[in-house]
Amino acid sequence: MSILMVTGIEGARKCAAAVSAQLGMEVDVAQGRKAALEALRRGEFRAVVMDDTMAECDPSSAEAIWDHAGLAIPLQINFALSGADRLIREIRAALYRRDREQMLARRAAAAAIENELKSTIAGLLLHSQLALTGSPLPSPVADRLRMVADLAGNLRQQLSAPAHARGRAQLPDGAA
Repeated sequence: MSILMVTGIEGARKCAAAVSAQLGMEVDVAQGRKAALEALRRGEFRAVVMDDTMAECDPSSAEAIWDHAGLAIPLQINFALSGADRLIREIRAALYRRDREQMLARRAAAAAIENELKSTIAGLLLHSQLALTGSPLPSPVADRLRMVADLAGNLRQQLSAPAHARGRAQLPDGAA
């Protein structure tokens, strides 16, 4: 995915080239609201960086751009006061935060699913074992209950294996 810069400043293309070179991502430049909205209709962006001056001069246009940005990270920066280096730092930091938030959300979702599975499997295992120890059952029913108990026991063991052995994703470098 690429980055969309919304700015009318001179040298925007040169700035976009510097951002692209430093971040290794394509950077599109939109000179105004109409061009920005057209670019957003054409495709998805990882970030939409809007010149603070444009946003303050025409808040309704800025709001329309943010509304159409989808999942892109919205950044509003004063291009007149910020050089390309600061712009690159801001974009890099925002992308890193987004990646980290997504990783943490995936971990939380995986943990919730894992806990739900463990609970369900424990219940299945318990009920099948209780049914087997109760009153005598016809042989085909007992055989099936033993198979269910064995399957539930195997699943329980697999879920009890350490997370790294099951291929759990790691956080980005330097994240805790």
